Amino acid sequence: MQGQGKLLIIGFGPGAMEHITTRALEALRESEVIIGYNTYVDLIRPLLDGQEIVRTGMTEEVSRAQEAVRQAEMGKIVAVISSGDAGVYGMAGLVYEVLMEQGWKPESGVGVEVIPGVSAIQSCASLLGAPVMHDACTISLSDHLTPWDTIIRRVEAAAAADFVIALYNPRSGRRTRQIVETQEMLLRYRDSQTPVGLVKSAYRERQDVVMTTLEDMLNHDIGMLTTVIIGNSSTMMYEGLMVTPRGYQRKYTLNTAEQSLRPHERLRTEAEPWSLGAMEARSAASGKAADSGPVRAAQGSADTALQGQPRADAPAAQPAASPARSSGTAVLAAERPAAVEPAPRSAAVEPRADAAELAAEALTRLAAGGKLAGGAASRWLDAAAPGSLAGTPQQVTAAAVRTTPEPGRKAPLFEVGVSPGVGNKKFTAAQMALLAQCASEEGELEYTPEHQIILRVPTFEPDQLVEELRAANFIVVPIGDVIKVKACDFCNMEKDDAVPMANHLQAIIGGISAPKETSVALNGCGMACYGAVLEDIGIVYRKGGYDLFLGGKKFGRNAHPAQPVAEGIPGDQIGEIVERIVAEYKEKGHPNERFHKFFKRVGVIQGFRHVDAPVTVEVNPVCGD
Repeated sequence: MQGQGKLLIIGFGPGAMEHITTRALEALRESEVIIGYNTYVDLIRPLLDGQEIVRTGMTEEVSRAQEAVRQAEMGKIVAVISSGDAGVYGMAGLVYEVLMEQGWKPESGVGVEVIPGVSAIQSCASLLGAPVMHDACTISLSDHLTPWDTIIRRVEAAAAADFVIALYNPRSGRRTRQIVETQEMLLRYRDSQTPVGLVKSAYRERQDVVMTTLEDMLNHDIGMLTTVIIGNSSTMMYEGLMVTPRGYQRKYTLNTAEQSLRPHERLRTEAEPWSLGAMEARSAASGKAADSGPVRAAQGSADTALQGQPRADAPAAQPAASPARSSGTAVLAAERPAAVEPAPRSAAVEPRADAAELAAEALTRLAAGGKLAGGAASRWLDAAAPGSLAGTPQQVTAAAVRTTPEPGRKAPLFEVGVSPGVGNKKFTAAQMALLAQCASEEGELEYTPEHQIILRVPTFEPDQLVEELRAANFIVVPIGDVIKVKACDFCNMEKDDAVPMANHLQAIIGGISAPKETSVALNGCGMACYGAVLEDIGIVYRKGGYDLFLGGKKFGRNAHPAQPVAEGIPGDQIGEIVERIVAEYKEKGHPNERFHKFFKRVGVIQGFRHVDAPVTVEVNPVCGD
């Protein structure tokens, strides 16, 4: 009978060997299979001893979790690795989610152990000084899984509550606006000179530490490997270090050995006038009932520096006094902008309106005020007239939500690839004008070597945008790990016998998801001048039939053409054969596995056998390819 497997979900810390816990090292040695992101596997490779390795790229977390569970259910001991702590934006939660989907029970299912590690907020803080000495929170700025309006609300809440904030995943090649909007939100609540620490690749070979301010932080390099730590209203810079006082100066004298309060006196209510107990005591003494909401002291002292409301548009406050200039060791809160008392909460909280209802109401008000362009105002008012909404509120408000965001919400960035045809390389003037109109001032157009334009534009209506592009005879395909069908221009359409096959391939496999971006290229004659034989899957039309090539590697020092596997395939068969090859690759390919590697690994695909290409250059694959 097959033994019970086990999942070891390991956080190995920032990356340096000396920061990996003893239990994490033991767990790696116990494991039979190691599953992780490419970079993380490389970091711990010196610790491995012949274990099977399953490595994948970015955005393949679900595949890793599913593969880990599958291997564990086969009776293996499987290590799922994360940098930092596996329970902080790591793999622990996702593995549990996959198990929960399968009805896993701890007492009868595979064993699970989560092994903690040093998270980025801790490792980066240690390099900056002591910035996380008071209440702090972590916020990931990646909106791939979490809606941006949710993230920015959390940023605002943390800023208003004066938390020290650690930003994870602050910026990537495509996500550039999020860190800008985050800075703008923080500046509404915090002084522009608030200390900020930027730590890239903590305790790794390319470690970089920068001390800056909230105002100046975007003038420095910030990327996916950077953790941004933003101080609170009392955080100070001292001798190149970032320090957030814990609050001891409220009760203790830090520059003398003798304390005014004896140990048994330090926790008394009268020694802590800022505490909830002291406030309640004062309220009771004055005969006033304590407020049901959070109690705030109406003190004007330096101790009440929490930022409860956005800062007024006043001249920027001066930077906090350094220890050398102040009478004590603490930053005086009075040198920060004064806190503004929030409006008192009403006793009864109104039920929160549905987002669609809010959107519909906003549209109605805009239309009535003449703020909607063209005929949009009259169309909306006609739809929203008494009687037209009766009995069908969901239909009307759903239409409103497509175009109207919640107040303050910005449209998500949508990207898509467009081309005038598989073989057609010519855009009409009307098509170019439409692309410019779709991009507007907020979007961008990127021309690629694949004779395709990538359109990136913020929009709440991606489906309508795609319909509009297709109505203009564009081929519209997703961007990323998908099947890309491309072809030559068939000698300016003079040799057009294979054009129907190119269009057929686009219709049946173009844009479908794949383990890795995969090119299926078609040449319209035996000259093969378009280079189809260099692509992942190459098809060459010749003498009324189709020659098939598999497993090309177009780039790199060990690039090689695809392997010829069949000649003269009839036109009524080639489409189905290519479709079956793509289906097998999609089903059996590992996440992030390129087609040429998959062909080599499986050996035979749809009856076509792999033959190793001759090696002409020894290559050290520094890019992990």
